[in-house]
Amino acid sequence: MLSILLCLLAPLAAAQDRSFDSAGVRIRYVDYGSGAAVLLIHGFTADLERSWMETGILPDLARDHRVIAFDLRGHGASDKPHEPRAYDEVALDAIRLLDHLAIDRAHVVGYSLGGIIAAKLLTTHPQRFASALLGGAAYRRSRSERSDREADAAAREIEAGVYRALLVSTAPTDEPSLKEENILARSAEIAERNDQRALAALMRARRALVVSDAEIATVRVPSLAVVGAADPALPRVKAMQGVWAGLEVVVLPGATHPTVHPRSLPRHAAFREAIRGHIARAKHRPHI
Repeated sequence: MLSILLCLLAPLAAAQDRSFDSAGVRIRYVDYGSGAAVLLIHGFTADLERSWMETGILPDLARDHRVIAFDLRGHGASDKPHEPRAYDEVALDAIRLLDHLAIDRAHVVGYSLGGIIAAKLLTTHPQRFASALLGGAAYRRSRSERSDREADAAAREIEAGVYRALLVSTAPTDEPSLKEENILARSAEIAERNDQRALAALMRARRALVVSDAEIATVRVPSLAVVGAADPALPRVKAMQGVWAGLEVVVLPGATHPTVHPRSLPRHAAFREAIRGHIARAKHRPHI
């Protein structure tokens, strides 16, 4: 069934391509299906095709939901500003898209950076979400000078076409450490399809997505975090339960982080099932 849906949706992708103006930045999005609205937010260096179409998540959900996915600013076919301050509003693009489509409330699913964005939105616009699922992500806590220096160092490497910090921080924990030649080869692949200056600017704007423990503790939107057992984010995801009341955590054995990896969390059927199950439960579970 899923392969049939992928074949049906693929030729429609271009026809469904739409965009809207998000306070001066053009954001590309697609809108499929009908039913309860589900908003999908992809991760760093990705786009809606690689994150949601090719993994089968979007076509699966579109069978009985209205599914909206968009390319984050700096990614895919959306505008790619080169100034860090332009990315202070990266999370607001999601809210403006819901406004553009006249959707009062949606279920939100964010993966990796998309999960970080979703967590931020739960603290700033909780009324807009019926449920939230964070895949391979914890809310961004650090806002120290050290973290700023590390982000700037990573941004400088990105400007040179090297994604070392990203690749090392998301590498499977059950595999040997990445060798330098692997890092450079994979970096070249990522650089070929991305705008380095835009992604470096987004890296430097990391503070825009920081959430304090006190802020996340106020969230009452039904929320689930799903993470792979071989994902380096696992300890951070588990630690959220000590702060975020009501958060459920599911760990999928064998799953890891990078979307291109064959064991990537988004490629697991169990991840799709977790999304569906969480949305179904949230329909009968009001905000606390």
